[in-house]
Amino acid sequence: MSLRRTPLFESHQSLGARLVDFGGWEMPVQYTSILKEHAAVRTAAGLFDVSHMGVFEVTGSDAEAALQALVPNNIARLKDHGGLYTQLCQADGGVIDDLLIFRWSAERYWLIVNAGNREVDFAWVEQHLSSYQSSLQSLADHTGILALQGPRAESLLQRLLDQHKLRSTSPLDTLRPFHLTAIEGAIDFVVSRSGYTGEDGFELYVPYAHLVGLWTDLLSLGEAEGLVPVGLGARDTLRLEAAMPLYGHELNRHITPLEAGLGWSVKLGTDTLPQPDFVGKAALLAQKQAPLPQQRIGFVMPDSRRAPREGYPLFMEDTEVGVVTSGSLSPTLGYPIGMGYLKAPYYDQETPITLEIRGQRYPVERITLPFYRRKS
Repeated sequence: MSLRRTPLFESHQSLGARLVDFGGWEMPVQYTSILKEHAAVRTAAGLFDVSHMGVFEVTGSDAEAALQALVPNNIARLKDHGGLYTQLCQADGGVIDDLLIFRWSAERYWLIVNAGNREVDFAWVEQHLSSYQSSLQSLADHTGILALQGPRAESLLQRLLDQHKLRSTSPLDTLRPFHLTAIEGAIDFVVSRSGYTGEDGFELYVPYAHLVGLWTDLLSLGEAEGLVPVGLGARDTLRLEAAMPLYGHELNRHITPLEAGLGWSVKLGTDTLPQPDFVGKAALLAQKQAPLPQQRIGFVMPDSRRAPREGYPLFMEDTEVGVVTSGSLSPTLGYPIGMGYLKAPYYDQETPITLEIRGQRYPVERITLPFYRRKS
C-alpha cells in the first residue's frame, strides 16, 4: 500500500528532508538535525507541515447539542471563534482520540483531529450525529495546515499578512490562545493560536492551491530571523518537554483522560452545577470516585545519559510498577526526561523508582509536569 503525501511533499524533498512512514503518511522527520530544529523553535521559530491532520466541520441547528453530548469538555461555554481541547471517549471512558474544537457559531464548529485517526474519528462522529439535526463533512482533502511556532511566530506571521496585503478579522496581537480568526484578501484562509510545542504559535488552515506558496513565502521571510522548517523528530521532543500527551503513547482506548492527568478537560458537573450527559460520562464519574487504576507521571534522569524509551519498565525495588510511554534526551534541559504510567497503588508511594534499560536499573526522579515552561 502506497504512503499518502501532503501537497508539500516535493517542497520537503527539495529541502533535503529525511522522509519516513508516519501513520501511513510519507512525512519529514528532519531537514538538518533534530537538535537544530528543536533549538530554532525555542529561540526563534519553526515551520511545520501538519497537513496530514484532519479538519472536520459540523453544521446544523443541533451542532452544539450534538458535540456537547459527544465530548467530556463543556462545548456550551464557547463563544464565537473560541476553542478548547477535549477527547472522543468510548462508553468505558477510553480515549478514541484527542482533538481541538473551535466554534464559528452555534451552528458551525471545526474539529481538528490526529492524522492516524482521521477515518476512525469521522465514522465515530458521523454515527453519533445521526440522531441530531446536524451534518458532518471533512475539509481535510482540500485544506492543508501549517504550524508556525516559536517566540518570533507572531511577528513573522504579521509580516506575511502585510506582504500579501491580507487583513485579519481579529488583530494577531490580540488573538488569544485557543481562538481563531479569518484571513481575507487575495488569499483567504484561517488562523488559530495554539500549538504543540510549549511555545507561542499559530496554525494556518490553507486551501491546497495556496499551501506551497505560503510555505515558501514564510520560509523566505523568516530565514534572516532564524525560522527553519521542522520535522516530526523535533516536534516530538518539543511536545515531550511540554508534557503534552501523544495519541498512541500517553493516550489510547485503554487509558481514560483522568488517568492521563487531563481531568481539567473533563466536566462531570456537581449537584449545584450539573453537566449534560456525554459518551463515557458514567464510566468517568465512577472512576473519579475511586482510586485510579493507573496515573501518568513525569520523571527526569539528571545524572544519566541513557534515554528512556517507550515500553521500558519502571520498578520500585524488585516490583514492576509501571511503564514508559515517551522518553528522550531533552535538547533544552540537557538530560533524559520521560513520561509513563504507574499502577495503583504505587503512584501514591514515595518509594524510589528505577528504570530498566537492557537489564540494568537506573534511578529516576519523579517531577511535576511539564518539564519545560516558556517565559511569559
